Amino acid sequence: MLFDLDDTLHDDTYAYHNAAEEVAREVAAEHGIDALALKAAYIAEAEGFWHRLSADDLKVKLASIRAGMWQTALESVGVDDWSVARRSAERYNAYRAKYFTLFPGAIDVLRSLRERGMKLGIVTNGLSETHREKIALLQISEYFDAIFLSDEVGMVKPDPLLFAHACRTLGGAPAHAAMVGDRYDRDIRGAMEAGLFAIWLNVRDEELPPGAVPPDATCSSIAEAGRILLEPAGVS
Repeated sequence: MLFDLDDTLHDDTYAYHNAAEEVAREVAAEHGIDALALKAAYIAEAEGFWHRLSADDLKVKLASIRAGMWQTALESVGVDDWSVARRSAERYNAYRAKYFTLFPGAIDVLRSLRERGMKLGIVTNGLSETHREKIALLQISEYFDAIFLSDEVGMVKPDPLLFAHACRTLGGAPAHAAMVGDRYDRDIRGAMEAGLFAIWLNVRDEELPPGAVPPDATCSSIAEAGRILLEPAGVS
C-alpha cells in the first residue's frame, strides 16, 4: 500500500498557508506593504513550482529555491531586497513545522493495515532536505517499510517507473498494490499507468480532468480511503 504524504496523510495546505501568512505579516509590519497580497504571491509561486516539478529540479537545494520564490513574491509588492527574501524563506521553513498535523484517522488506517501484514510505503515528490524532518515530526516513520522521496530515488510522480520501483522494493507487484493520493495528475494517473489500484483522496472537491481515466475509487478523507483498502472487495 503506497501513500502520498502532503494533503493525503497530513494537512500540508494548512501548514504552508499559515506559515506564509506569518512571514507575510512580519514583512508587512517592517516594510508597510499588504500582508495578504504578499502571502497570495508567495503561495502562487510555491504552488507553481511544485506543479511544474521535474527531475531537473531535484539537483537544486530547496532552501535556495524558496528564497527565490520569496524574492519574486516580494518584488510583486514592491520590496526588492535579497536579504529580506532569504530571511523570509528561513522563517517560513521554521514556522511550517509547528503547523504539521495529521488528518483525523490517519494513524488508525496505518495501524490497521500494518496489523493485517500489509507492506506500506510513502511515495512523495517532497525532497529529503525538508521531508525527512517532516515525517519525523509527524511521528509516522514507524508505520512504513520504505519511504520514497523524489530526490533520493531520482524520479518524480507521475512517472510510472517510480511507482513500479516502490512496489518492487516492497516485494509486491503493481497489480496487487494500491496508491492513495490527493493529486489526480501526479498520484492517480501515474499509479494507474503503472498498474496499481488508485484511490483519489479528493480533499479539494476537484473535477476529474477532461478526458481523464476515472480512478478505481474516490473518497474525501483518509479514514474513508482506509475503509476502501480494508474491505474484502478492495485490493486483492
